[in-house]
Amino acid sequence: MSNHAEPDVSEKLSNKERVSYGVSDFACNIANGMVGTYLMYYYTDVFLVAAGAIGTLFFLARIVDAVCGPAWGILIDHTHTKWGKSRPFFLWFSIPYGLFFILAFSSVPLDSMGKLIWAYVTYIAIDVLYLGINIPITSILPSLTSSPQERVRLSTVRQVLATTGATLISVMVLPMVALLGRGNNQLGFFLTAVIIGVLTTCLLLVTFKNTRERVHPKNDHKLPLSESIKALKGNWPWMIISLMYFFFWIGMQTKLQVTVYFFKYNMHDAGLASVMLGLQAISLVVIVFTPYLTAHFGKKGTMSIGLGLCVISQIILGIGAHYLSVPILAIATILGYFGNGFFAGLLPVMLADTVDYGEWKNGVRAEGLVTSFSGISSNFGMGVGGAVTGFLLSMNGYVANHQQTPQALTAIEMNYIWVPLIGFGIGLILMYFYNFDKLQPKIEADLMARRLK
Repeated sequence: MSNHAEPDVSEKLSNKERVSYGVSDFACNIANGMVGTYLMYYYTDVFLVAAGAIGTLFFLARIVDAVCGPAWGILIDHTHTKWGKSRPFFLWFSIPYGLFFILAFSSVPLDSMGKLIWAYVTYIAIDVLYLGINIPITSILPSLTSSPQERVRLSTVRQVLATTGATLISVMVLPMVALLGRGNNQLGFFLTAVIIGVLTTCLLLVTFKNTRERVHPKNDHKLPLSESIKALKGNWPWMIISLMYFFFWIGMQTKLQVTVYFFKYNMHDAGLASVMLGLQAISLVVIVFTPYLTAHFGKKGTMSIGLGLCVISQIILGIGAHYLSVPILAIATILGYFGNGFFAGLLPVMLADTVDYGEWKNGVRAEGLVTSFSGISSNFGMGVGGAVTGFLLSMNGYVANHQQTPQALTAIEMNYIWVPLIGFGIGLILMYFYNFDKLQPKIEADLMARRLK
């Protein structure tokens, strides 16, 4: 590290930098939101690949994540450029990600085996590259400022923009497909992907241009892997957050990717899917007020409230599905998005806390490795959720674009309601054991004292 005076690492950041940081997750959410919500539907009902085969693909992709996630984290920790450690990844990998994202929604004229191979290559590519741009979004946060309050502000801006992106993409994809394709869903999905892929790449480059890494450990040097791993030793906040993230995303992914199926086949109105997904805009209200709620209830209390609302939402959703009641489904969906807002607003902050804890307890600051494992947790949860969805649909006789059997309708309902309920419930139980808030003042003071020596 150079010998020039280091800026005040707890200073307030400009609104320009806060927004530039936040648009990184807006970009990831419009692209990954389209993948997470619509790719399985695209595969089964547009590209015409068997649901069971796609379930296997989603699960095997998580095995790749298990290797690539830590590799990205280690690469970040071993990256030392004039731009910092995490920031250059937005420059290096935004264009490749955008390209493979477009290819994933390209209906190339192949036979059944060729389509499956194409799906494997493009999906695994975007999955790996997504980690390469998404892990740095989290790993850069503790390097932007050491101020807990400023981190919450940054996270709030990030999650407001992320939720805005997820809301827009969930509402706009099907209408865009219809408008651009004019009855040709293959063309519609491709042109929609081109627009989203180009926009995603441009926004990630904005993040690279307008952010700065300020916080560095006293001895900022390349850590060997054996040293980086020490940041995880006894890091119980990281263990709890990673497990909670895993189970949350099992539930969330199964729910997201069968939303279109549920309203198309169970409710006989596919258009309602965009309406219900669009209700997630309500979580913006919660995210904006997250800093104030956290000040009163702490991070543990606020996160527990959020997960509790998600659990209650799924129970009410089950009642709405039983009676095929759109109003009850809407009320339950709004309640669930309130809960999700608490989760989304706090999670990046809690992950940044685990980086500080690793440095405080073990003397090792490894932003990349620590946050990469949390990324693996979410991606592995998404993969398990995808596999569960594919296998349940396949085992219960789902046939694309046909009237479904009672067994297939039950499988769709299980993915939409009951699997998410289990995932959210386990996450809520895990939060009972999270007690970082009481330690944070001491950790913050001790780390500041070390850096001033």
